[in-house]
Amino acid sequence: MSADAPDVVVVGSGIAGLTAALHAAASGCRVTLVTKDVLEHANTRYAQGGIAGVMFDDDSVAAHEHDTLVAGAGLSDPAAVRVLVTEGPERIRELIALGVAFDRGSDGALVKGLEAAHSYPRVLHAGGDATGSVIEKALVARVRTSGARVIEHAFLVDLILDGDGRAAGVDLLIGDARREQIPTDAVVLATGGIGQLYAHTTNPAVATGDGIAAAVRAGANVCDLEFVQFHPTVLSVDGAEPFLVSEAVRGEGAVLRDQEGRRFMLDIHPDAELAPRDVVARAIAAVMDEQGGEPVLLDATGLGLEAAGTGSARKKAAAFLRRRFPTIDAAVRERGLDWSQEAIPVTPAAHYLMGGVATDLYGRTSVPRLYAVGEVARTGVHGANRLASNSLLEGAVFGARGGDAIVGDSDCATWPVVGGSRATTAVVGDPNTADATPWHRTALQMLMWEHAGLVRDAAGLRHAASVIDDWRAAQHPPHREADFEDANLLLVAACLVDAALARTASVGAHARRDDMHTGSPSVPALPELQASAC
Repeated sequence: MSADAPDVVVVGSGIAGLTAALHAAASGCRVTLVTKDVLEHANTRYAQGGIAGVMFDDDSVAAHEHDTLVAGAGLSDPAAVRVLVTEGPERIRELIALGVAFDRGSDGALVKGLEAAHSYPRVLHAGGDATGSVIEKALVARVRTSGARVIEHAFLVDLILDGDGRAAGVDLLIGDARREQIPTDAVVLATGGIGQLYAHTTNPAVATGDGIAAAVRAGANVCDLEFVQFHPTVLSVDGAEPFLVSEAVRGEGAVLRDQEGRRFMLDIHPDAELAPRDVVARAIAAVMDEQGGEPVLLDATGLGLEAAGTGSARKKAAAFLRRRFPTIDAAVRERGLDWSQEAIPVTPAAHYLMGGVATDLYGRTSVPRLYAVGEVARTGVHGANRLASNSLLEGAVFGARGGDAIVGDSDCATWPVVGGSRATTAVVGDPNTADATPWHRTALQMLMWEHAGLVRDAAGLRHAASVIDDWRAAQHPPHREADFEDANLLLVAACLVDAALARTASVGAHARRDDMHTGSPSVPALPELQASAC
C-alpha cells in the first residue's frame, strides 16, 4: 500500500460506508465510493428507531455497555462493546455538526427515547421516526462535497486480489451493461445485510449479501452468520407492502395483543413488550401459530391520552401518533387503518444480521487491505442479539475507525490476525446436468423462512442445506445484476445454514426446536467478561 495518499474504494453508501469515506478522505486518502443504487438508497435510510448513545448526564457508559452485553446473550466481544459505547457520543456529536437535527423539546434539550432492553431512555430520534433518512441525507450531502469520486448503479461482482492474496481492487458491473475494474490500495466493504434471503423482511431490495459473498470468495473469515435478528412488529395488511413499525412505538407504551385482545407478553418476560427482540419475535410467532397464522395486534390506542388540553381521547391519540411517528402514521393510514382507534396487525420479519465478515476493532478483515464496516461486518458488538438502536451507532463508530486506520496501515508491513472461520465456496455438481433442480429466488426465500428462520432444528437445516446445494449446482454463469445477486444469496444461504447447523444450542436470535433451553447465558460482572472466540 502506498504511503503517499493511498487509494481507497468504499463499497456501500449507508451510515458506515459514508462515514468511512469521509474519515478516509479527511485522513488524506483518495476515495472512490461505489454504490449499488443511487447514493441515498441504503438500509440506513429506512432506520426509524433511532441511534443509541450516552448523551445525558444521568446516563452512563457502564449502563449502555451492560445493556448491550445482556442483549447479546453473553456472546458479545466486551472490547468491541466498550469501543462502541465510549466512542459513540463523539460520533453522535459529529453527526450533529454535519447537520443532523435530532429531535429536541421546547427547552432545546435532546428528546430521550426508550426502546427494548435499554435500562435508560438514551435513544435519539430525528424527524420523529425518520432518523435514518435524516442521517443519510446529511452524510450524503457532505460526501458530495468531500472530493470523493462517486459511482452510482455499480454492482460489486468480486474483489480483486494480488499475488500475495491482498485486496487490490474491485470488479464492478456498471448499470447492468459494462464491467469495470478499479485498482486500489484498500477496499472497505459497507454493503449491508442479507434481508432478501427471507420471504418476509424489513430490508430493501438491495440487501442481497453481496459483500459477504465477495469476501467469502476472497477467502475472508466469517463469523456468527446464524444470528439473524427478526424484527417483531412489521405491519401486515393483505395486498400492501410490509412496513416496519418501530420499536419506539412500544417504547412509548404500545402493547401487543392476540386476536382475542389478550396482552400476552406479560406472561412471557418481565419486561413484556420491551423484552429483547428475539424474545418478542418468537412470542409473536408462537401466538400466530396458535391462531392459525393470523397476525397479532399492536395496540397504540392509549398513547398520548395524558396530553394536556381539551379534546376527546381519540383526537389526543391521533395527534400524538401523527406528531411522534409521522412516517408510520402515514403508512398505517394509507393502508386504511386508524391506529388511534384500533390495534393494527403485525408480524415478525428478517431485519438485521449480527454476524458477517469477521473484523478487528478497526474494521480489518483476515484478508490484508480488506476492511468491513456496518452490517456486513461482524465486529463482535451484537453477540447473539442486537440491542435496539445500536446498529446506526455501530456504523458510525466502526466506519470512522476503519476510515481513520487506512493511512496508518499503509505504513505497516504486517496485517493483524483476525479470527473467524473460512466458509466453503465449492459448488456441488455440474451446472450442465440435465436433471439439475430448477429454482428461483422466491423459493429460496421461503425455504430459508421455514427452515432457517425464527426457530430452526437439525432436520430442517439439513434439508435446507441439501436443497441449496442442488440449487447451487444448477446455477449458470451470471451475466445480469440479478443473476449475480442470486448467486450471492445462494452462497450466503449455504454459509448461514452451515453455521446454524454447527451451533446446536439455542442462544439469542438462534433458537433451536431440538434444544428448548432458550435462555441466554448469564452475563457476569463487567470486569470478568472475556471476548468470545469465533
